[in-house]
Amino acid sequence: MSLIQPSTQPKVSQKASGRRNENNKLYANPLPIIFAEEQSSAGVWHKALGLLLGVSLTRVLNPHCEGVFDATTRSVWVTDMKHAMTLWQRGFFGKGDLSRSEPSWLARQINARKQARTGLTSEEVTAKRRAERKQFKLDRAKAMAAAAAEAEAAFREEGRVISTVYSADGTRIIPSAATWKPSQTLPEPPRASSPTESEDEDDNDVPIENVEHLQLTLSEAFFLLWNLDCLSVTHPETGDALSLNQIWCAFQNAHVPSPSLSPNLDPPARRFDNPFLVNYVAYHHYKSLGWVVKNGIKFCVDYLLYKRGPVFSHAEFAIVVCPVYEDPADQESSPFQLQNTSPFSWSWLSTLNRVNAQVQKTLILSYVTIPARSRVPDTVLSSPACFNHYSVREVIVRRFIPARMRD
Repeated sequence: MSLIQPSTQPKVSQKASGRRNENNKLYANPLPIIFAEEQSSAGVWHKALGLLLGVSLTRVLNPHCEGVFDATTRSVWVTDMKHAMTLWQRGFFGKGDLSRSEPSWLARQINARKQARTGLTSEEVTAKRRAERKQFKLDRAKAMAAAAAEAEAAFREEGRVISTVYSADGTRIIPSAATWKPSQTLPEPPRASSPTESEDEDDNDVPIENVEHLQLTLSEAFFLLWNLDCLSVTHPETGDALSLNQIWCAFQNAHVPSPSLSPNLDPPARRFDNPFLVNYVAYHHYKSLGWVVKNGIKFCVDYLLYKRGPVFSHAEFAIVVCPVYEDPADQESSPFQLQNTSPFSWSWLSTLNRVNAQVQKTLILSYVTIPARSRVPDTVLSSPACFNHYSVREVIVRRFIPARMRD
């Protein structure tokens, strides 16, 4: 009897392993800033002396990215693709406005141009399939007409009844879609072209201009510029860099209906239930715990939590932000209509839980307690120090399936 037991772990292909190693190198840094140690020729003795004197040899590499505030979409646009890829590859911040997640519009356009030169596009493949389907119907109609004429002649002359589908040797007379082959070579579908071939060739030589930008939510942008100091936000009209106080006012005013498209930099009406403050409290809470936080509108939730990022695995938790007023009087006088503040129905909760359970995500209700204005003065809202007065509590919601959970 052999003591070596066969491995039960599934074999990983070399292609998948190579892709995983490439992702580990490309997305190795969880934050845009990098802490790198100085390379000294003195070696260990120089490092020990630095530790003895309390001098750190670690350098902080800050990318200093730039973005433009857009009040209409309540987001910050990073138009420089070098900065955009830095923020995406180091923490998965933002999403491409023309992509599902990673800003890959330019790469897709380049691949589509290569495919147009070497093969058929998706539209041309569809046209080819339609031509084959039309030819199959014509061949089948001819075969059915010939078989019917042969059977009628055999019955009239010899009194025999023969099959109109199979011949005497068992072969099929009328072709099926699975066994049909075109009787003649079908013409190639017309290729999509511009008015002249010369213009089409010239267009292929012109480099494609990247019109995509990285779109950051207000919570992501404020986390990058306040906590990491690696992002600067500029005014969309003047191009001047906004100060932290101006950004603090503009992000809160973005949730107040305003007829002007220009960002409002005036001091906002100080309220603890401003949607920007409530959403950022939940975002900062999970981001500070090491999670990669992404928007969860695809699964009808506010946030999705990833261990490392969407490139490595699917999200494990789905977060629904539920604001809770410490003082009910503040809710009655609030100009904001915050979601999930009133008691929700069990049918809504069951539907939401079922959607996320089908994609193997655990639903978490994140209750953000809004401080009472009677207890905390409004002057605290003049700076981000007001976040210390909020609290976050989580409740995990799971579906009870009697047939599976008896143990």
